[in-house]
Amino acid sequence: MRACIGVRLPRRRDLRGAEPGRQRRPTRALIDAPADLALERADPPADPAAALELSRELADWVRAERKPAVLHLRTVRYLSHAGADAEMAYRPPQAIREDYGRDPILGTARWLVSSGRFTGTELAEDYLAARERLRSVALEAAEQPQLETAEEVMAPIAPRRPWAIAEKSGATRFDEAVPVTLSQALNAALTALLERHPEAVLFGEDVAVKGGVYGVTRGLHARFGAARVFDTLLDETSVLGLALGASLSGLLPIPEIQYLAYLHNAEDQLRGEAATLQFFSQGRYRNGMVVRIAGYGYQRGFGGHFHNDDAVGVLRDIPGLVIASPSRPDDAASMLGTCAASAQVDGSVCVFLEPIALYHTRDLYEDGDDGWVARLTGAHVPIGSGRTYLDGDDLTIVTWGNGLHMSLRVARRLRLRGIEPRVLDLRWLAPLPLDDVLREAQATGRVLVVDETRRTGGVSEGVLAALVDAGFDGRMARVASKDSFVPLGDAALLVLVSEDEIEAAALRLAG
Repeated sequence: MRACIGVRLPRRRDLRGAEPGRQRRPTRALIDAPADLALERADPPADPAAALELSRELADWVRAERKPAVLHLRTVRYLSHAGADAEMAYRPPQAIREDYGRDPILGTARWLVSSGRFTGTELAEDYLAARERLRSVALEAAEQPQLETAEEVMAPIAPRRPWAIAEKSGATRFDEAVPVTLSQALNAALTALLERHPEAVLFGEDVAVKGGVYGVTRGLHARFGAARVFDTLLDETSVLGLALGASLSGLLPIPEIQYLAYLHNAEDQLRGEAATLQFFSQGRYRNGMVVRIAGYGYQRGFGGHFHNDDAVGVLRDIPGLVIASPSRPDDAASMLGTCAASAQVDGSVCVFLEPIALYHTRDLYEDGDDGWVARLTGAHVPIGSGRTYLDGDDLTIVTWGNGLHMSLRVARRLRLRGIEPRVLDLRWLAPLPLDDVLREAQATGRVLVVDETRRTGGVSEGVLAALVDAGFDGRMARVASKDSFVPLGDAALLVLVSEDEIEAAALRLAG
């Protein structure tokens, strides 16, 4: 259950006066507000001079009182909403005439004339000259070459300069000389990014002093200070909105969304704002950022839908979005560096999905085998490149995230049965490593996609469709989580992919 904060406003009262001994608020206060907030209204179209005077007065009050204020400027919608929007069909003629009487252009003109700065004739001539200049520019623009191919339209969406990204990310040196967990690897990678890039800022819910729910950001606030590692409001829209502004200001924002399920409250900040800026500005403006999100299921002792979510379809259909989803500690550290470089070089909006259940995992096959810890090499991992484990020729298992951990365990059991598999970790969900998928599929002629996301709208649909598009004619199958929200307790295991399901599907496919 998420906490909510409510605000109760006081009753309306006349703010023109003030209690004895207290400084008066601005003299034309029209609306009541809490004691530490001034609230003013103005009507610029009717009286722009009064609106300007009120703005100055309110600004003086803010500087003197060191308190916030709200200035409510009321204007009119000049002309209709669109060509097909005929206002006379639903608005009274009197209301339309009144709006024309409050035309902000005419109101400003009257003000300028009354002040003696211009004559009416001069303003009219300036207006007509501006209209002619605008008409000339519009005609010139109409003669410019038009977009003629899909490639031209899509060029600004996802610029990819892998050579520049590789140079930017470089080989990062890590202090950790011993194998580390996924959580420790991410902490080390974030430390390296903050040290290497003074423009990098890390923020989110509970990421500062607390160090995150799972300790991933522990110690970063103390090391780099509150200006670069800080907590935000418990509001994902604000977190991503801050990232948008920070990126446009020349910073490298690394916001954290505490759980994947929380993203859905604010995903339009990525879809409608961050990822579209390059497209609509022809690449002139960019929102490069790395959004870290703890996600997926399988975590023990802490469950329910709001803390376990396997829905990534809302991310995979955003054009140009880079989606990284590491499983292993060494990959995670390197891929985070790649995303940061891509954000800076190409202005990429990167989403970094971290499997919660693997944060502190150390073992792979048996307790104490340390099969899931790794030394950090700092090697560059290109966007859209997979990683292959084993070299069997009987079956190819394609997976990622928690699926990699489960699939490698199943692969061990398959080998005891005489079936030699190979396992491909996608690592990147967008763009998918399609060349790697096709190569590993052709190596065995049989492909099993292990998909921990939902069966409908999950990643496996894209993988199998890509294989069909590429002309792969081998056998294919998939196992995926059910089309369900993730329930509490052991009931979650009834809807998430299991190792038994993976093994049974592999045996059927291998014949």
